[in-house]
Amino acid sequence: MNEITLHLIDREGQSHTLTGPTDMNMNLMELCKVYELPVLGECGGMAMCATCQVYLESETSLPEQSDAELDMLDQAFFVKSNSRLGCQIQLVATIDGATFRLAPESL
Repeated sequence: MNEITLHLIDREGQSHTLTGPTDMNMNLMELCKVYELPVLGECGGMAMCATCQVYLESETSLPEQSDAELDMLDQAFFVKSNSRLGCQIQLVATIDGATFRLAPESL
């Protein structure tokens, strides 16, 4: 499988279906930018800004969070138990069909 489909709910509650390649080392933040969704990703995917924070809305199992991701989420706004950084979610076959929601923008 070289493509996966993800579902993303934007800040206005509109649902988007995103298709992304699994063979290009892309992450969710980058895929959102391809679809021109309002994800800043100010740090370029280095887990240093939380402007790509999303909430996992499905029962999909994601890889364990890195220390860098956990540290950044400790400093972010609007963090929930299902918060993740989109830049740290690689497009891999095991997350096919997952649903995410964009977190509110920072204050």
